[in-house]
Formats: sequence, structure tokens, C-alpha cells
Amino acid sequence: MAESGHIAIVTDDPGWHGARLRQAFAVRGFGCTYVSLTGCRLDLEDPALPLHLPGFSGRLPEGVFVRGIPGGSLEQVTFYLDILHGLALLGIPVYNDARAIERTVDKGMTSFLLQRAGIPTPPTWVLGDRETAMEIARRELAAGHRLVSKPLFGSQGAGLQRHDCPEDLVNLTPTNGIYYLQRYVCSDDDAPHDWRVFVIRGRTVAAMRRCGVTWLNNVAQGARCEPARLDDILLCRLAEDAVKTLDMAYAGVDIIRDQHGRYTVLEVNSIPAWKGLQGVSDVVIAELLAEDFLGRCRRPESARCTAT
Repeated sequence: MAESGHIAIVTDDPGWHGARLRQAFAVRGFGCTYVSLTGCRLDLEDPALPLHLPGFSGRLPEGVFVRGIPGGSLEQVTFYLDILHGLALLGIPVYNDARAIERTVDKGMTSFLLQRAGIPTPPTWVLGDRETAMEIARRELAAGHRLVSKPLFGSQGAGLQRHDCPEDLVNLTPTNGIYYLQRYVCSDDDAPHDWRVFVIRGRTVAAMRRCGVTWLNNVAQGARCEPARLDDILLCRLAEDAVKTLDMAYAGVDIIRDQHGRYTVLEVNSIPAWKGLQGVSDVVIAELLAEDFLGRCRRPESARCTAT
């Protein structure tokens, strides 16, 4: 099939996910170039083309699918997001866009927006003062709650710690000067588990039950993936409401059910992995993502992204 357009997949490590997306776009007649935001630049000498992306000399892509944002200094990360904001301002579809990424890469803002919208989410504290953080932690433990500390920016369960007793607080340290504390929600001490629910365009398309080998249920931390049926209306609706609240095109939503049977949202991921989920799902997630993304690219006023 002849190419009818060219997509930028933003990533520094295409891997399994990049290959699946490239294949899904190819069968729809679209070529792909992997682009690192570290190689992009603003060039305001030419008002007709103020952004430059490697692999797109003298032009811009038909659309931009974001699979990763590099780490770095505050200035570097701000610049990377500036590139995504700029692309959107130039009319290039960005998926997920910079606004959605900003709301969810920062776990504190995610928790704040969910709580403000009435979405069930655990009590959370984000602060920089150690004395106050220790006071909160001691109060939670005294009330019979356990506490989890996390990096404000992080993924795949890296850097998470659980504090079960006052002696554990010796390990309570900030990440880059900030404490993110969240009340621990126990599903089952003997068989810890939660759910990853994948939502595209406001609709749940796949879900799995993640069964951890420890209290952490992340696949990257060794959790076992089990298929989950989509007939649990409460589970699916909660995930969809969380994604709608954060105004995202698609997302992976982490949900846990406490020992009283109540669901609560732990995290919402704007650049979710789905390799583990794909292994227990009948739908082809990359195909659904490509179809939804290209649908957002097809605008009446432009011939851009009109598939054959």
C-alpha cells in the first residue's frame, strides 16, 4: 500500500511498543519515523516552519504519537513539552497532548484533579517540609493506616516504599526535595492485586488483573497478568470517569479494590505500556490506538492524514 501520510512516534526507545505502532500505521498506509525530543528545536527565523523534528526536513509530520518524554533538568523537560505544545498550536495532532501529559506525569496534580472531581482516590499529601511529612506519617500510622511514599515523577513502581510501622519511617526520604505520601489501600495481604484498565476515546477497550509477587502490582515489578472481563460496570465507569476528568485521548488507569469492596483510582497514565495487557487481551491494542489517532488527524479543512 502506498503511503498517504507520515507519522512521528516520539520515543527514545521504540522497542516492542514502537514496533507494534509502526505496523498498525503501516497497514493503514502511513509511514513512521521515531523522533527523540532531544533532537528537536525551535527555529523562529522561519515563521513558516518554526519547529524542526529530526527526520522531517522542511516539513512537519501528519501527526505525533507520544510514546515517551525524556528525563532531564527542569529546563530540558520544559523544552520538550514546549515542542509538543508548539506542534499542537501549529495544528498537528499530538496524542496524548502536552496538557494531558503535564496533568498525569505529576502524580500530585493527578491526585488533586481526581479528588476535586469526586473520583475515589486515596488520601494523599504532597509537600516539601520533612517535619510536617513525618508528622503526617506518624499520625497515619497511629490511626492504623499504612502509608506509601512515591516519587512525584515516576513509573513502573520504581522508588515506591511502604511504611507499616514507626520504625519504617527511617526510610522516609524525599525525591528531589518533595514528599508524595499516599494512604495504602490493601486489596488482600495474602494475594495482592489491582486492575489496569485501558481507555480509548472515553471507552474501556481492555483490562487485566495484576497479581503482585509483593505488595507492588506493577508488571515491571514481576506481577502476573490475568484477563479481566469488561462486564464490571463500576470498574469500567470509574476508569472512564478518571480519563474524562483529566481530558485525555487514551490512558491506562490503575484501580484497586479495598477489603470492603470499594474501588479507588491509584494512578492514571498518559503514556501507558500495554505489552502485559496485550498478552491477556483479545483485541489488538495498537490497532485501536492507531485507528483512533488517525481519526483525530482527519480534518475536513486539510488533506492531512486522509488514509486510502
